[in-house]
Amino acid sequence: MTIEQNLVKKLRSSNLRPTKQRIEICKVLFDRERTFHFTISDLAKILNLNSKNKISLATIYNTVEILKSKGHLKEISINSDKTFFDTNISNHHHFFNENTNELTDFYDEDISRIKIKKNIPGKKVKSIEVLVKIANSN
Repeated sequence: MTIEQNLVKKLRSSNLRPTKQRIEICKVLFDRERTFHFTISDLAKILNLNSKNKISLATIYNTVEILKSKGHLKEISINSDKTFFDTNISNHHHFFNENTNELTDFYDEDISRIKIKKNIPGKKVKSIEVLVKIANSN
């Protein structure tokens, strides 16, 4: 199966019609060797630099939101005005560099065991994902 066929399958499984614009969005997101962390504005810049046809911000936003809701992307909220999306949907942790606005993965083996001492009645811990904010020491 070609990459384009896989992307069409991913879009259809998300109840999205595989338009040229959506396939192009998916190519940028999923046709890569490494994890991709991005904001909607980052993705829009990449798409509109590399695309022959302009893709509207609404199409980008709606496609990303639906892919997220179907489990193909993970959302990482840095603060109230900065949200990243991640193509690596496994449970893992992140460093956020406040100087460069870059998000970097790290994994359970990179940290000591985390023990949660508080229980919330009627709830269970689904996953633990750590966000470590870093900045230049100067």
